Amino acid sequence: MNLRPILRTALSSLAFGTLGLIVFAVVFWLFAKSMPFSLRKEVEDDQNTSLGILIGAVIVGIAMILAAAIEG
Repeated sequence: MNLRPILRTALSSLAFGTLGLIVFAVVFWLFAKSMPFSLRKEVEDDQNTSLGILIGAVIVGIAMILAAAIEG
């Protein structure tokens, strides 16, 4: 059994997964910094549900873009 293709695929998946998480974290950090208020305070302390939904939508959107970019 030849393990080379399996190892190459596993390393490729690990590399793309790591790169995707890094890009995701940077984009989310930029999103948080672009807001004129504290996201954590608004969601946790003030119970701002609509902001929580917006953050969730941004997370899903970034994930979809990254998945499409990684898939090619």
